[in-house]
Amino acid sequence: VLLVRNRKEFHALGSKCPHYGAPLSKGVLRGERLRCPWHGACFNIRTGDIEEYPALDCISCFKVTVEDGKVFITAKKKVLTLPAVTEHRQHLGLRVTSAFCISLQDLESSLRVKDTSRRCLLNQNTMLLLGGGVAALVCAETLRQEGFTGRIIMATKEKHVPYDKSKLSKEMNLKAEDMYLRKPEFLQARCIEFWTEKEAVSVDFQKQKVCFMDGSSQKYHQLLIATGSHSGFLKVPGADLQNVCMLQTPEESSKILELATGKNLVIVGASFIGTRLEWVLPAPARDTNGTSLQPGAAAELPGWVLAGPFQMLQNKGVKFHMKTELCELKGKDGKVAEAVLANGENLPADLVVVGIGSTPNSAFLKGTSIARDDKGAILVDLHMQTNIPNVFAAGDVVTFPVALLDGARSSIHHQQVAEAHGHCAALNMLKRGKELHTVPYFWTTLLGKSIRYAGCGKGYTDTVVKGSLEQQKFLIFYIRDGHVTAAASLNCDPMVSLIAEVLYLGKQISKEEAE
Repeated sequence: VLLVRNRKEFHALGSKCPHYGAPLSKGVLRGERLRCPWHGACFNIRTGDIEEYPALDCISCFKVTVEDGKVFITAKKKVLTLPAVTEHRQHLGLRVTSAFCISLQDLESSLRVKDTSRRCLLNQNTMLLLGGGVAALVCAETLRQEGFTGRIIMATKEKHVPYDKSKLSKEMNLKAEDMYLRKPEFLQARCIEFWTEKEAVSVDFQKQKVCFMDGSSQKYHQLLIATGSHSGFLKVPGADLQNVCMLQTPEESSKILELATGKNLVIVGASFIGTRLEWVLPAPARDTNGTSLQPGAAAELPGWVLAGPFQMLQNKGVKFHMKTELCELKGKDGKVAEAVLANGENLPADLVVVGIGSTPNSAFLKGTSIARDDKGAILVDLHMQTNIPNVFAAGDVVTFPVALLDGARSSIHHQQVAEAHGHCAALNMLKRGKELHTVPYFWTTLLGKSIRYAGCGKGYTDTVVKGSLEQQKFLIFYIRDGHVTAAASLNCDPMVSLIAEVLYLGKQISKEEAE
């Protein structure tokens, strides 16, 4: 249990973040808002309610009384208490809680699932949510939490209920069921219909009807499009050979893990997806020929990436071929055997994994009147509303106004952002007039070291580096127009969460303050 003092009031809460179990005692406290040190989820210390994602659940609250200068916590089970420790540290006007913690044993789980309304058959309204990811999931849950009693349908081309996609590259030995964010029974209990292998192929916005690949159709009163994105396709000779894979589903994750063991692996693309693969795959695969290609003749990477994640992987035997392109894949007996580079190098390749960007899953909207940009991303406003009445969109499939870019549009493919989109869309489907207010938060782990990133550094013109790149412990501020718009760190928790909270509050950090 975590005991928090806010001015003269005490609050007792579950001590672990429901997302990945981070210790909230090491988080960032601002007023009645407590932010997780690892992934940025926020909770109200008075109610335990979640206020920012990626966690899906709230944290438990316990009754607190103060008598004769002593603080008492009332819990349902026998507890063992230890003396409370009090310590404050001031950072940028915020408090970082490094204790106010009382250890308790035999208590229930730290998380609390938010109450929801029940389905009422008299309510004939249908909310149709296209997509099986976190944007659609959070939208569905928020609708029920906010009192909607009509029909909710989630329709996806996937075979599974929503799952933690970060584990596709972080924990490749897991079964699909072990990645589920919600079990089928959870959705059923809330009367959320979940249609698997149900891919939308067209939408008639005038008739408010969606047609699916299996020939069926479904009418709606309000529609959410949260169909996500897909990896870019290789456009080189040999791209259709066997054992040329992308990483988008649990089945593909298991296949890559099986094929990579003891083999020559080539990863096309140097994104975080690719770098995570390079360290999580079995050592025989990495040590034999773990190779990553960065397409594009003018590819440039920030110094912290080269000194941090890339150097860590190079130390483990991964070879990077930068500023070059894949020209051709050669095969033997129908399977990939060799990768040919533009610089003339030939790399043995028993398996090729492609991670070269993403494209919005919006082709089924071609020919309709819905507004999309030149890449196919759906244009939405801060209410997640499209230009079509009663049609909303969220997640990787959209481009939206970003406050940290002074309202300019951008597509941000992060789990936390998609969840915030889904929540905001649900509220506005219920006519609540809610504007999106979130700070993008990204994380990954490489070789046991945690990398955090918060904000939006697009268009940055300068950086301020604190710590040591060589020692792989640093905090980097991204500067645009003299102010911090994003921060990245390695082994510096909870600094990125602290900066995320400052940005969320609309405060500015000058370059001079960052220095």
